[in-house]
This record gives sequence, structure tokens and C-alpha cells, in this order.
Amino acid sequence: MKNFFNFCKITSLLFFIFMFFSSFSASAQKNNLYDLTFKSIEGEVIDFREFRDKVILVVNTASFCGFTKQFSDLQYLWEKYSKDGLVVIGVPSNDFGQEAKTNKKVKEVCFMDFNIDFLITEVSSIRGKNAHPLFIYLNGNLGLRSIPKWNFYKYIINRNGVPDKWHSSWTSPKSKKFITDLENALFK
Repeated sequence: MKNFFNFCKITSLLFFIFMFFSSFSASAQKNNLYDLTFKSIEGEVIDFREFRDKVILVVNTASFCGFTKQFSDLQYLWEKYSKDGLVVIGVPSNDFGQEAKTNKKVKEVCFMDFNIDFLITEVSSIRGKNAHPLFIYLNGNLGLRSIPKWNFYKYIINRNGVPDKWHSSWTSPKSKKFITDLENALFK
């Protein structure tokens, strides 16, 4: 009898987990990328409808992270591929405790310290119950492994608005692997 109750508990738990993640994934996949918006670091609306037929590179950033040197690499990609339809969007987040407390300070780091001119959003949550809908959409389409575990996770969204590939913080935006995935999205 004891084994039967243990079996019931485990089965119930597995069912709950399955239903939770199925509903998370299904609801995230129902969203259309082009229905989403963000506020820019300047306070203006970033409307994803403007990026139809473009390849979008989304990166969760942080001003005081050991990976901030990737800002320069992202700027390089923006300058090299924007004419081919690439949009680069940095999403500053303090989810890992390494972002400035204000949008003003984030602007200083991004624009003055790194001299970037690709799009930067306002500071936003990128994981958990307060995650911005974009990250729910990304992770719902790319799977649980793609949820950012640190700053500078990189997401490539194809010209149809479908998340195609993701790379962790450790993958340099200038690495052969990353460039191959990006160029596949841009040119195939």
C-alpha cells in the first residue's frame, strides 16, 4: 500500500510538472513576435512590427559584468551586417545583480564607455515571473535550456520572427560558431 501511495505522489508531481511546462511553452509559442514592444533606453517605443523580414539579435546585457567587452563585438556585428537586414537589440537586466540602478547610468556605459549605437531597451527582467514577454517568447520557442543563466545570452531570430538559435555568455559574438549561425539566418 505504501508503494502505491508513493507511486501516486510521484505520478501527480510529474503530471503537474508536465502541465506547467506545457502551458508555459504553449502560451509562449502562441504569441507573435510582431505583437511585442519594448521601451528603449530613451523612453521611446520599440515596436517589433518594424523588424518584419529582418534578422534580430537579442542580447541580455549588464554594465558591470565580466562579459561587457562583448558590447564592442555586438557593435562590430551591427556595423557589418545592418545593411544585410540585421537588427541588434541589447536588453539591460539586473537579474544577476550586475546592472546599473538607473537607465541614465546604463546609457552612460553603453553610449559613452562602449560607443554603441544599436538599440538598447530600458532595464528589464529577463527571467522568472516578471520576465519581459520577449524572453517568455524566446524561451518558449527555444526550450528551457535557453533561459539566461547569466548576462550576454544571445538569441538569433530569423526573418520570419521565429527564434532560431541561442548562445550562452561564453560564446563570443565574433566566434566562428556564432558568425556561422548569424550568417545562416541572414543569407539562407
